[in-house]
Amino acid sequence: MKNVTDSFVSLGHWPYAGSFGFNTDILATNPINLSVVLGVLIFFGKGVLSDLLDNRKQRILNTIRNSEELRGAAIEQLKKTRTRLQKVEIEADEFRVNGYSEIEREKSNLINAASENLKRLENYKNEIINFEQQKAINQVRQRVFQQALQGALGTLNSYLNKELHLRAISANISTLGAMKEIMD
Repeated sequence: MKNVTDSFVSLGHWPYAGSFGFNTDILATNPINLSVVLGVLIFFGKGVLSDLLDNRKQRILNTIRNSEELRGAAIEQLKKTRTRLQKVEIEADEFRVNGYSEIEREKSNLINAASENLKRLENYKNEIINFEQQKAINQVRQRVFQQALQGALGTLNSYLNKELHLRAISANISTLGAMKEIMD
């Protein structure tokens, strides 16, 4: 550390031999240097600083102007969007009301169609029941008739002998022959 301070101290004792050198006397040189630097800065920097400030001011004004335009456009867009939203809400309410009435109408139509289908099915069921009853009745009649016929044949066979049997066959053949002659 002592070497560093010695080097600064030795700089302050340079000879004035007509050459350019540093004056390290801080109390004497600082106010002069500061006033010269401030003077140069004010003289030359005034225009640059003024231009920088003007450019900055212009950019700020342009930004504000653009922001105002964007704000106006956003407000206009918001108004349009709100108007559109109101229209959509009105349409949605109409659809909802129409949808409910349509649902009720469809519900009524479905109930009516189901009721008609039930009536048709009931009629079809009754027809099938009647058909099956008639079929069963006919089957019973046929069976009764067959049993009666078998009983009658059995009775006839038991009472008829061969001779009576031949006479009945001959009588039937002659009856059929007479019917044939009448038809021709």
